[in-house]
Amino acid sequence: MLSYLHAFHAGNFADVQKHAALTLALAMMQAKKTPIACFDTHAGSAMYDLASDRARKTAEADSGIQRLWAMRQRLASMDWRPMLEVLARHNGAGETLAHYPGSPAWFAEFARPGDSVTAFELHPSEGRALEIWARDAGVRVLQQDGLAGLVRQLPPPQPRLLTLIDPSYEIKDDYQQVSDTLHKAWKKCRHGVYLIWYPILTSGLEQRLISELEKGDVRKILRHEVRLDQPPERGMVGSGLLVVNPPWGFEQRFMAMMDDVQGDAGLGLSQSLSWLVPE
Repeated sequence: MLSYLHAFHAGNFADVQKHAALTLALAMMQAKKTPIACFDTHAGSAMYDLASDRARKTAEADSGIQRLWAMRQRLASMDWRPMLEVLARHNGAGETLAHYPGSPAWFAEFARPGDSVTAFELHPSEGRALEIWARDAGVRVLQQDGLAGLVRQLPPPQPRLLTLIDPSYEIKDDYQQVSDTLHKAWKKCRHGVYLIWYPILTSGLEQRLISELEKGDVRKILRHEVRLDQPPERGMVGSGLLVVNPPWGFEQRFMAMMDDVQGDAGLGLSQSLSWLVPE
């Protein structure tokens, strides 16, 4: 099943949470000079046109990244600044955003000499678009299953690792496969930082992933969730992130970022943070 296209959902509230965490983790890890190997297991096509038919069909960016952009002068946390600077480079200083970077583009924007970025994408058309973009971005593209591919690539030659795992979860088995992949990857690279995104659904399917990780061997898993204050009757009512081996102080800084976008004055969501598995 390869029907999922992120272009319908690019820049939604889940992307704001996910990419805020990714850019913060990158910035914090880059406080040290040692190189980082970056992996993106489900990269998509890297750049999205927010005025396209696909994006406008759902208009999810309007209540996500567009709203964040509109309130950018009121964001208290300085950790938003790197993300806003990237958006400004791609869009200028207009009142609305025309283009939104996907996760491989966020990795590429922050990569330093010595860092590497590897992006996996199995979808044929998305993979072709990703390869075209990657020619000038310094990103290695592998058109293969990202979960299996990640495990094959570990441990990396660089001394540090940052990985984003964010499948669409179209297939119910994805929850088990993500858990299995994380366990295998962690055993090969226990010091790596792993970000795992999951949807929070009315069906509660995400609990499969949570339960598997709670009883597994992986340690030091931070759990962050945002939930819509006015959720739909069906489908995705929130967005979750698991961060394995978060940089020291990450939880306080990320909570401060998401505090800025809570409630009616923000993105219409509330947040929670706890340790799913302690150290």
